This record gives sequence, C-alpha cells and structure tokens, in this order.
Amino acid sequence: MRIGPYQLKNNLIVAPMAGVTDRPFRMLCKRMGAGMAVSEMVASNSLLYGSEKTRRRADHEGEDGPVSVQIVGADAQMLAQAAKYNVDRGAQIIDINMGCPAKKICNVMAGSALLQNEPLVARLLEAVVGAVDVPVTLKIRTGWDRQNRNAIRIARIAEDSGIGALAIHGRTRACAYTGEAEYDTIAAVKASVSIPIIANGDITTPEKARYVLQHTGADAVMIGRAAQGRPWLFREIEYFLKTGAHLPAPQTGEIHRILLAHIHELYGLYGEHTGLRVARKHISWYTKGLAGSAQFRHQMNQLENPAAQLAAVNEFFVQQAQRETPLHYVEELAA
Repeated sequence: MRIGPYQLKNNLIVAPMAGVTDRPFRMLCKRMGAGMAVSEMVASNSLLYGSEKTRRRADHEGEDGPVSVQIVGADAQMLAQAAKYNVDRGAQIIDINMGCPAKKICNVMAGSALLQNEPLVARLLEAVVGAVDVPVTLKIRTGWDRQNRNAIRIARIAEDSGIGALAIHGRTRACAYTGEAEYDTIAAVKASVSIPIIANGDITTPEKARYVLQHTGADAVMIGRAAQGRPWLFREIEYFLKTGAHLPAPQTGEIHRILLAHIHELYGLYGEHTGLRVARKHISWYTKGLAGSAQFRHQMNQLENPAAQLAAVNEFFVQQAQRETPLHYVEELAA
C-alpha cells in the first residue's frame, strides 16, 4: 500500500476515532502490526488552535511515520488553513473527514453531511490539495442515505481533485453504525477510479479482512472499533493474510503488560487527572469478556487516583492468572 511517497509496511490502517485514536493508541496499534494510523479529527475552526485539546491532537512526538492527521470542516479557506497548520506541526498526510455521521458535525454541514453537496466537496478537496505539499486523503461513506449512494461520483471528484487515497465506510450517513456494512458499493468505486481504495466497516476478524479485500478489490482495510481493547488484532490479521493460519490468542500476562503500558502512556499525555478518566474506557475494552469483568469495571470506574486504578488492574489480572497459570507465575504478576 502506497500513499504519495510513503510505502506502508502493510495494508492495515487504524481508523480515525474521536476520543480514541490519540497518540498512545496510534503508537500501540503500529507496534502491534498496523501499517498506518489516522489521528482523531481536528476541527478546522482556527479559534480552536490555541486549545489544549488541539495542541494535544497535534502532538506526534515519537510516533513512527507516516503521520496522518484528519481534519473536519465545511469552509474551504479554513480547511486549507487547518491542513497547513498541521503540516507545519509534523503531519505527513492530511486526511479529510467526510464520513462522520455525528449530529454535532453534520448539523454544521461537515462530515458525511457534505456528501449531499458535490460541488462543495470539489471546492473543499481542491482547496486542501492546493494548500499543502503532502498527500491528501479522504474518508467518506457510501452516501447520505440508502436512496442516495453517490460514492462513485464522490470518488471521481476526489480523483480529479488530486486526492491520494480514498477510505470508504460501507454504510450511509443515515445508517450511522447500525445494521451491517455493505461492500458492493466499495467494489464499484474501486472499479471506477485508479486511486488507492481503503475499505472500512465491520472488519472484526482475520477472515473478515481477507473477505473484504477479496470482495472489494480494495488496496487496504481500515479497522476501528474492533481494535478497541484488541490492538493485537492487526498482527493477527497480518499473519493470517500472509500464511492462512492463526496466531495464538494473547495470554493473560501479555494483555496485562500491554494494558499497563497503555495506561502509563495515557497518564503521560493527558496528565494523571484526565489520563485516569481516559484510561477507564480502555480498561473496560481490554477486560470485556473476561471472568468477573462487569463487576470489576463498575468498581474501577469509581476510583479517583492513578495508584488505585493501577492496583485494581493488577489485582484483576492476578485473579485472571490464577484461573490459567501456575502459582509461581501468579506470584510474579503480583510482585
């Protein structure tokens, strides 16, 4: 998979997810096999440039390239300015969000609401491509509702505007995240344009990744919600695509170590107060489905200091280890 001058190590990409794909999550997914990770979206409103949240989202320190930053907006000049702002701060690829179905984004005619206005789509894409000297990519949905699937027309506009790659979520704006993603539209887009196509939506297993690649002919797959609490999904998919065999599932001890490292990176990025709160959702995702996890999550979410949070995580995984490992290993975990 190649985007502009950047040759990715594979064709597995982390989807941009608001409140999730911060620097610690992106770096973790890359370490666990993803070829690229797209940042959570940054609003093009220049008034936000001085906010702590925007500065944090523009922080790529220590992150392996290529660094891809997603921007969102509906004003061509502001979107172009946002692109330049992020390139000046280390972005190597700019991604434009025309796929978000959230009401607060669509109510200002941004995100997937833009799919209703094809002339505006062209103006926005041309403005951003013309403003920066790095590749510009685009993320869309198949249309704004099932009666108006215009992804092929949008893809042709994107190609004509100089977009370097196009990611398509296999749902319309009206579908949000309900129902099942469909891939026939993605296949039709792939057959209609020559730019790289990235398929997204409901890719949860190695088998599903292979099926979507084969069915759509896409150049890559983009994985979002399925990687929450399962960053090792990328190495599992990569191995399966290469060999047709499955890697063993991670053992409790490895999950414990990955989670602890992730939590510490969250504390480092956000500070202990906010980091503790951000860590709660990740801890919930990592522990979902493990014995006693519902009660653990309820108790853990009441904790108000990092030391107590870490102690609770360690105790939970010691209990998990007792169910599957020799005593000496349990004692090692508890040490």
